Amino acid sequence: MKKILVIEDNAEIRENISEILELAKYNVVTAENGKEGVDIAKNNIPDLVICDVMMPELDGYGVLHMFKRDTKLSIVPFIFVTAKADRADFRKGMQMGADDYITKPFTQIELLDAVESRLRKSELLKNEYALNAEGITSFLKDVKINGKAGLVPEDYEVYNYKKKQVVYSVGHRPSFLYYVAKGKIKTFKMNEYGKELITAIYKEGDFMGYTPLLEENQYLDTAEALDETEVMLIPKAEFLTLMYTDVQVARKFIKLLTANLTEREENLVNIAYNSLRKRVAVGLLQVYDKYKKEPGDKPELGVSREDLAQVVGTATESLVRVLSDFKSEKLIEIKSGKISVLNESKLNNLLN
Repeated sequence: MKKILVIEDNAEIRENISEILELAKYNVVTAENGKEGVDIAKNNIPDLVICDVMMPELDGYGVLHMFKRDTKLSIVPFIFVTAKADRADFRKGMQMGADDYITKPFTQIELLDAVESRLRKSELLKNEYALNAEGITSFLKDVKINGKAGLVPEDYEVYNYKKKQVVYSVGHRPSFLYYVAKGKIKTFKMNEYGKELITAIYKEGDFMGYTPLLEENQYLDTAEALDETEVMLIPKAEFLTLMYTDVQVARKFIKLLTANLTEREENLVNIAYNSLRKRVAVGLLQVYDKYKKEPGDKPELGVSREDLAQVVGTATESLVRVLSDFKSEKLIEIKSGKISVLNESKLNNLLN
């Protein structure tokens, strides 16, 4: 049963709010002023707070300020209830971090709708979502239930791309956020001599193309399917609606969107500072991880030597020589042009 703290100095209103919430099966705790409310919350953290603005000893803004200073209380949904309908008061409360603002007099439905909406949002922000297709889908479904945006994979058409087919090209303006539903996609840049450098490899469950959308910029690289691939296209307008409608939900989404940034930074460090042997080991393990569907899986790597060389940042001939060494050391196996990793732990040891 969710616990709701009601902070209200007017006894009649306090009792009225409590009765409505108790009938809706909430556990209600009350306080008749701001100071008492803060003390109660610190001793027994509520799931949500409903707080009057104008109160003796400590007003609602003071209560909210105390909550935001406390690590444990700062994430508790906070709803202001007040007779003051001035837009300046509304703006001040929201700027301080209030989640909602209900003006007296209010109906029972208005109160319960606000409470239910904020509790749903709170659960959304508490959830930890796996960085895979299932986790992303769960997040988007929860966002839809929360009423923020209709970003759910089954709501959008999925496009099929054949191997080597371009998804988007450098210099073009973005119109979509791309979600890889199946397969793999590489992004790459070309230097002045026409040589490719792979900037990232995206697998099932990854988002692509969000940076130029947020920066309102052109694509700085080209995306191309590495194999038979299915990609969901989320319209730019709906993606931006999600990003700009609710700051806290947007932060949660950004965490999922940018899950591969650390990997990309490590790639640059690897290319810049490691020996060729280490770079090939890193590249192999990264591609191997993209092809694995679950822990313990031993997939064959269908990536071409040219693409793998671009991941590593070396010439194809140099890559082939290192792969030959790895094969003789029984770290990998090569059959019909496809690579299988035989000893993942020894490859990892090469990085130390």
